[in-house]
Amino acid sequence: MNQAAGLQNLFSAAQASHREELPIFHQAANLRPMVQHRRTTRTIAVAGGKGGVGKTTVAVNLAMTMAMAGRNVMLLDADMGVANIDVQLGLNPTRHLGHMLEGQCTLQDLIIPAAHGLKVIPGGSGVRRLAKMGNGEHAAVIRAFDDLIQPPEFLIVDTAAGVADNVAMFAAAADDVLIVVCDELASLTDAYALIKILAHDFGVRRFRIVANMVRQAADARKLYEKMARVCGRFLDVALDYMGMLPHDEWLRQAIRRQGAVVDLWPSSRAAVGFKQLAGAVDTWGEPAYPDLGRIAFFSGQNVPAAGW
Repeated sequence: MNQAAGLQNLFSAAQASHREELPIFHQAANLRPMVQHRRTTRTIAVAGGKGGVGKTTVAVNLAMTMAMAGRNVMLLDADMGVANIDVQLGLNPTRHLGHMLEGQCTLQDLIIPAAHGLKVIPGGSGVRRLAKMGNGEHAAVIRAFDDLIQPPEFLIVDTAAGVADNVAMFAAAADDVLIVVCDELASLTDAYALIKILAHDFGVRRFRIVANMVRQAADARKLYEKMARVCGRFLDVALDYMGMLPHDEWLRQAIRRQGAVVDLWPSSRAAVGFKQLAGAVDTWGEPAYPDLGRIAFFSGQNVPAAGW
């Protein structure tokens, strides 16, 4: 049986099986030792594995919700070459990360203001040079955040779809990884593949799961339970359930209007879901910063990109 077929059978079996206690693994403290200093910025990578799960919409609305609550938030579009956060928010950047890598400007110069004080760093769309960035250049982008004049309280990173090196690098460099899944088998299998890579190759042990575009809370819980059972069987990781983001026509309308639904229609079901997700961030506790010899956002560590 090939791996894809095996995963399909596992997820199907999880759906049909009776409710079980969710397998959650807690790592010994010596596996994720704390670094000697406390970072001033908490970085949250939003990832999904498969494209089309609403990852960018989640990143945009999570960041906007936190900014509307008075938090100092920066949003990085790390979907290199096909970035579209600027489009979703109706922004018109004149420069992107490619200009920084070519020495034409600094990361500070790229910051553009959005509504409610949200700061956006555009990734650039339709730029072949960005689509073909190597690991060293991805590492340079991550290191550039150490030089910001005023680091934000939160950095939200919208990663690309898939499980390529650039996705894993940006996710592994964050303090928290938020995995977006929807009710599609391909979404679950691709999310599992990304979790496996981050766990095996980068030592990431905790993942936060949010179910997007679901109609009922029970559906969201079932998606999480499928992921928890399969990951619990094969991976030594902890999964935290972050709830649901409901299917809502107002969200589609907000995308057409080039705005965040939490800003345009703050009483909509989608906006309420994003507010609940943003509110949960403050309950996550201090991240257990790993000292695994890899680069990280705002770490101040000059770790080489080799081994990524």
